[in-house]
Amino acid sequence: MAFFPPYQFLADVVLALHFGIVAFVIGALVLIVAGNLRSWPWVNAPWFRLVHLAFIAAVVAESWFGITCPITSLEMWLRAKAGASTYGISFIEYWLQRALYYEAPAWVFTLSYSVFGLLVVAIWWYFPPRFKRRADRRQA
Repeated sequence: MAFFPPYQFLADVVLALHFGIVAFVIGALVLIVAGNLRSWPWVNAPWFRLVHLAFIAAVVAESWFGITCPITSLEMWLRAKAGASTYGISFIEYWLQRALYYEAPAWVFTLSYSVFGLLVVAIWWYFPPRFKRRADRRQA
């Protein structure tokens, strides 16, 4: 199979995006806790909290229903289109895959994602997002 660099590049971009999403999901939880302990109001912004909750909810749902992550599927499709093999990976692909993908039984991932999701829900309850009504905003 011929090697097509544009597909390889796009696969690396998708992998980097995937890594960024994982970093956001983990890092946002740390920021939410630290930010509330340090009185940073932006960590309770509804848009930030809802995006964070949506990402982890999607991961947990995919895990429970046995759905392959669509970002992973897209990356693998692009790599197949590029004719990439396991021996000809790029520097970016090598390091990001080492950071993202682990060998373990599926139940380990389902349990890990579920526990993390429950932690996000607990933090949502303990440090609730700041939903203001319009009347409250006009008075401020």
